[in-house]
Amino acid sequence: MKTRPLLSNAAAELTHDVEVLDERGRLSTIAIPAERPLTVYVDKRELVTLMTLGGAPEALTLGYLRNQRLVRSIDDIASVQVDWSVNAVAVNTYSGIADIEERTSKKVVTTGCGQGSVFGGLMDEVDSIVLSPDARLKQSVLYKIVDMIRTQDSIYKQAGSVHGCALFAADGKLLYFIEDVGRHNAVDAIAGRMWLDDISGKDKVFYSTGRLTSEMVIKGGQMGIPFLLSRSGTTQMGHMVAERLGMSLLARCTGKHFLLLTGKERLLFEPQLLETGSRNAETVGY
Repeated sequence: MKTRPLLSNAAAELTHDVEVLDERGRLSTIAIPAERPLTVYVDKRELVTLMTLGGAPEALTLGYLRNQRLVRSIDDIASVQVDWSVNAVAVNTYSGIADIEERTSKKVVTTGCGQGSVFGGLMDEVDSIVLSPDARLKQSVLYKIVDMIRTQDSIYKQAGSVHGCALFAADGKLLYFIEDVGRHNAVDAIAGRMWLDDISGKDKVFYSTGRLTSEMVIKGGQMGIPFLLSRSGTTQMGHMVAERLGMSLLARCTGKHFLLLTGKERLLFEPQLLETGSRNAETVGY
């Protein structure tokens, strides 16, 4: 059995201080999110440049390769080394990536902040994804997750202008929380962490602050996750793919409000939770 890849530990500063003038001409200093390019090289071949905060560059790189279906197993990767002096990450594999030129020749530019992209046909592998048919989510756990996100310490609270994604266990325990300039980067970084920690998505819950587009739904499916939550909405194609996968898509999740669009049989309703009245309106957080 091959060992896990050798990783650098190259997390970068997540914010940058700048001086600003307000409407009264007063000078102050604020924090803004960092943004830097990270060019991915696989076996010395330039693949793509990702714009990122840089908080989890190794996990981002692994998750990108995983979700692009370029590498099937983490055991195929020998090392992932980030060098911010040249804004690059070098990935070395044991046996190379078969037909990499052909597999990366077709690119689909996806919707969303930071403008994501996927190689190959967007729907090529959807029909091969099988989600656990037994996975269920309690309404009380859903509320626990939404409340935890609201109170989570984040770059968003400090500096704004970023998206956050999180992975939760079936009981609502927070496993990972990652922010980046684009939601596709954040989901890729979580996919990389899951790979490194050998965590299955079969009963997990994924939360995103951004829209649940087809790209997000497909990536969630590739990670084996049956529940996708968002404080925002979804798109027609995101809805269509979720229905095709049998995935539960929950949008507009704030306080005790949510909209369950697909996979309705997976949610275990608990009507008594609503008898206590509405939550107070949140004014801080995601």
